[in-house]
Amino acid sequence: MRIGELARRTGVSERSLRYYETQGLLRVERTPSGHRVYGDWAVDRVIRIQALYAAGLNSKKIALLLPCMRDTDGGPSEIATPQLVTELATERDRINRMIGDLVRSRDVLDEVIDTASDRLRPTPVEP
Repeated sequence: MRIGELARRTGVSERSLRYYETQGLLRVERTPSGHRVYGDWAVDRVIRIQALYAAGLNSKKIALLLPCMRDTDGGPSEIATPQLVTELATERDRINRMIGDLVRSRDVLDEVIDTASDRLRPTPVEP
């Protein structure tokens, strides 16, 4: 498939797909006329890249991680290293801390909303 089709199927801009290519995140083949051509596997790869960006990883870390992930064939990676596993565990811990911070912020906001709501309720008039 061409780059426009991959962009349409993944919801990712052509510019981002070209960036993924330059960062080594996405392999591409070229036609004799120089047009980019991707296999169907690229859809899963792009979706996976997007998920990793959403998790807060940068392109350098993603480039290290992608070869260690199972693609659609389900095959295990043969290049994962103990150092990479340690780095990924560190990333997971960072994300967990962020989740904890967000939960605490939400709890504070809930308290403020409850307090403000109580003050806005009309006071019942006694007969």
